[in-house]
Amino acid sequence: MGKRRRGRELALKILYRLDVTGEGWEEVRDRLEEYEKPETVRLFGRRLIEAVLLHREAIDRILGEAAVNWDVRRMAHIDRNILRVALAEYLVIGETPAPVVIDEAIEIAARYSTEDSGAFVNGILDRIARAFPPGSLAATAPEKETHRSPPD
Repeated sequence: MGKRRRGRELALKILYRLDVTGEGWEEVRDRLEEYEKPETVRLFGRRLIEAVLLHREAIDRILGEAAVNWDVRRMAHIDRNILRVALAEYLVIGETPAPVVIDEAIEIAARYSTEDSGAFVNGILDRIARAFPPGSLAATAPEKETHRSPPD
């Protein structure tokens, strides 16, 4: 498995943990090595996590608009965070082409979620990729600064 995939999975695991336990990023941030040893994996995972946390409101709004008949808050934690990681990579970081982001999210959904999650993730991400160019949120200021991590 590639380092970027492992970074995406690390981001998913941490975001899932934050959702389920209510812990803050500050409590978990310095313990990423417990999940992944290679620094390159941790750095990419951290970049994705921080992109999600800084832009979560905008990501969730876009996700909610694309997920017809689905309330983002009622999505399964794992599916919601797979989508958030993919959208952070595509809309905030903007370096990875949409087909790659979508394929990676589908593969991760197949590994960590239900049998139907891949199709669910595919449909939503495809709809968003058609509507937004890569990096669309990169230039926008986060709507809420409460999740921003202090500079290292």
